[in-house]
Amino acid sequence: MLFLTTAKRLLCVVSFLVFFLQEQVTAQIVIGTPNLGFSQACASESFNTYSTTFIFSPESSVSSANQFSIELSDADGDFSSPTTVFISAAGAITTSPATLDFSIPEDTAGENYRIRIKSSAPNATSSRSVPFAAYFKSQDSPFTINNLVSTGAYCTGGSYLLTIDNPGSGSNDSPLLYPNLTFKWYKETSQTTSVFVADGPTLAVNSEGTYFVETNYGSCTSDSFSNRVTISEAVAGEANATIASSLGNPFCPEQGATTLNTIGGNSYQWYKDGVIIPDATNQMYQTIESGTYSVQVNLGDCSASGSIDLESEIFDSSINVNEVNQILSDESLMVFVTTTANSPEFVWYKDDVLIDTATDGTYEATEFGNYKVIINETVGCEASIEYNFIIQEAQDPFPDIENIPNVISPNGDGINDTWVLPAAYVTGTNTEVKILDERGQLVFHTIAYENNWPENQVELTSINVLYYYIITTQNSETKKGSITIVK
Repeated sequence: MLFLTTAKRLLCVVSFLVFFLQEQVTAQIVIGTPNLGFSQACASESFNTYSTTFIFSPESSVSSANQFSIELSDADGDFSSPTTVFISAAGAITTSPATLDFSIPEDTAGENYRIRIKSSAPNATSSRSVPFAAYFKSQDSPFTINNLVSTGAYCTGGSYLLTIDNPGSGSNDSPLLYPNLTFKWYKETSQTTSVFVADGPTLAVNSEGTYFVETNYGSCTSDSFSNRVTISEAVAGEANATIASSLGNPFCPEQGATTLNTIGGNSYQWYKDGVIIPDATNQMYQTIESGTYSVQVNLGDCSASGSIDLESEIFDSSINVNEVNQILSDESLMVFVTTTANSPEFVWYKDDVLIDTATDGTYEATEFGNYKVIINETVGCEASIEYNFIIQEAQDPFPDIENIPNVISPNGDGINDTWVLPAAYVTGTNTEVKILDERGQLVFHTIAYENNWPENQVELTSINVLYYYIITTQNSETKKGSITIVK
């Protein structure tokens, strides 16, 4: 009886082990090598999605808690420290084949990356994929070197240092702002071919030729490349120093000062129209003025010089009226504005209120007030020039008055500034007008008085100045009296 009990126990243990082993066998899956849906992963901020397809078997062995993940190797295809670039939701993938999307990290750069697929329940790992090039192009636009100066020169036995501008002028997107990037320098061998020279952010050149640099994105195509710089050896101790204008030539002063750059050297001296510019002793010089600019560059054992005829795109214009204008109440003033602006726009104001009907370079003003016209150049430089002028009511030079005044105040305020006579004694009446100072000396004499004395403002003092007048009409009628000039 004891023997049967022991046998039964042994049979139960064996049955359990068989069941356990069967469960273990059914809980294993095989994951096939991932197939890539791409040949290169050339990613950027605007695009970074890639796909891979794989098979696994048996489907029934995948747990409801299972997660598939994608691991990315290092640039040499090694999985010692892989990067997980995708993890599926638990139980999301239950059928084979499966396709997954993933993105590469921003520090990815190399030609031999691989991926592999892993599952979590049960644990399984695929073989690694075929190698592929992968780069994240964090900077993918043209950039400048040598401050955009197209030439450089070195003394015999020396070298010229080319550098990537950081950040450079204007909107230059320097790749040096992205620490993970590396660079490759090239020398042109023809207009369409070049040879690799060296790696790094700078290049010391001791051989004549045209050089440029590209951000190292391997076999991925990119727009991250520099301008060309032609380097020459100084001949007879003198070389050409090209000058570049950051805003171009001609340049638009409305955009601010343009920066003039020349080749690198030990010291510099700038000139304008042949005259030395004090304190202009740097590689760069800023200006808003047109002119002929030149520079002398000390290269050490030799020197270089260059010049540029810098032109401004600012337009010319003129207006036909004075700053202050006078018209009578029943008169008008025609205002003409001329300009060389491209596609000009004219904006007129009276007392700071827009004149909607005035849209061209001519305006007939019929009201007194403060006027303004703005000329806008709408194509090219897009600059503006403003003119301000005033229209006042004019004084009638020959008003109808009865008496001869004996006091005037020529202080320029427009009130009682001149000695105004009744109409019977002014121009056209052949009346003789004499004015004498207090010593009896003649200071004014006419037979065609235009109510304009004194034409020039007299010097006013704290003491009133006294003059005398003698008016003799055509029929010999005489009027005499005094004129007091006050402040």
